[in-house]
Amino acid sequence: MGRTLKVPVTSRALMQRLNRALWEEDLMVKKTRPQGRARIDLGEFYLVNWRINGVADKNIDLEDYGREYGVLADYEEVRDD
Repeated sequence: MGRTLKVPVTSRALMQRLNRALWEEDLMVKKTRPQGRARIDLGEFYLVNWRINGVADKNIDLEDYGREYGVLADYEEVRDD
């Protein structure tokens, strides 16, 4: 046949899905600004524990987390055109 087409999902939409799923674990996905020190230290996306206001994980792969938490289906892919 051919290549299977996947439904595009923006990183912003995936962040919102993840934040709803992670809320019960006191976690929230954040994105750093393109320019600045935080991008160097934390990567593009990172996790914050909002209850203690501390970084829980840095340099996270948004798509991997989405699949791990079941908020990104197999027929979807992250694409910001």
